[in-house]
Amino acid sequence: MGEAKSKILIIDDEEVVLDSCTQILEGGPYHVATSMDGAFGMELVQEFQPDLVFVDLKMPGIPGFEVLDRIHGFDPTIVAIVITGYATVSSAVEAIKKGAYDFLPKPFTPDEFRVITRRGLERRKLVLETTALKREREMLREHFAAIVSHELKSPIGAVQQNLLALEHELSDQLNEDQGNRLKRMKSSINDLLELIHTWLRVISADADINKLRENFQSISVETVISKAIESVQPHAIRKDIDIVSSIEESLDPVFGDEITLMEALVNLIGNAIKYSRMGSQIHVRADEEEDYILIAVSDRGVGISDEDLPFIFGDFYVGKSAPEAERGSGLGLAITRRIVEAHEGSISVESALDKGSTFMIRLPFLNTDRHNEPVLDTGILVNN
Repeated sequence: MGEAKSKILIIDDEEVVLDSCTQILEGGPYHVATSMDGAFGMELVQEFQPDLVFVDLKMPGIPGFEVLDRIHGFDPTIVAIVITGYATVSSAVEAIKKGAYDFLPKPFTPDEFRVITRRGLERRKLVLETTALKREREMLREHFAAIVSHELKSPIGAVQQNLLALEHELSDQLNEDQGNRLKRMKSSINDLLELIHTWLRVISADADINKLRENFQSISVETVISKAIESVQPHAIRKDIDIVSSIEESLDPVFGDEITLMEALVNLIGNAIKYSRMGSQIHVRADEEEDYILIAVSDRGVGISDEDLPFIFGDFYVGKSAPEAERGSGLGLAITRRIVEAHEGSISVESALDKGSTFMIRLPFLNTDRHNEPVLDTGILVNN
């Protein structure tokens, strides 16, 4: 069985151009279709579904730029190449903005046409392979999320049910401290289950970023930071690490989901603790920066190498410079990035080996009255 032929469509109002291009490609592994105007050309794009389209910019009826737009709208993986006798720098730039891959000025030789055809088809192959790999990766993540979710939800659900039963059975025997501890356990279990449900909505095939935004509301950055620090206190105490928080007074609220934002900060502060030395300090600060709330988490720990920095927010990436005993799943920062981007924010990092790291989250704030109050230093929140 022979190799499948590539489909090539040529749209040009000059019959001599159509004939010569067809002759040049004749005998090659191609199916060729032609059109003398943009309207019929677009009909062929939908029926013929070409891999590669040559488009003349100067045609009667639908102009070439609009044809490029429509091709890109129909299938952005189709490779489009512009051919024209009126090549200018501005027209080339405009064509590329409309989705064109390359530019072939008239007149051109048969060899030039063959070369640019091969390049265009190689581009198409690469685009399709990239799309397939991306989809395969997405499916892998979806399946992974579903499996992990099932394996986590069952035991956590059982713990939740037993806590409820214990609370009822021991309601008249618990002292105040025991009752408070039980309440904190129930609250943590509920938060964990909510996180599992949230990430299922985000990662699953039929969910998009709007799913996460369905429950967005005005939330206090100070509250999120305080809860995140409280969550990592036990780890910090074990390593004799102080977490110093500096939060500007009267920060504008942000529009988001408190639980997932807290998870993002828990990941960052938890990593800072993990990679810091015993007895050191971690600084968490929040203030306004133009139209954003800036949250920065700084440590003086082992730092990140220049080699690792471009990849740390990717799925399952574990830095080579991380201590072996502290290496995790490589998902924490990837999840943090997704949370921040879902809130229309950005995350960045500055780091150097043996000097520490500073992770910075920028979140757009709601349109409320702004205050320029001095920074409120809340002091050492975690102290062994």
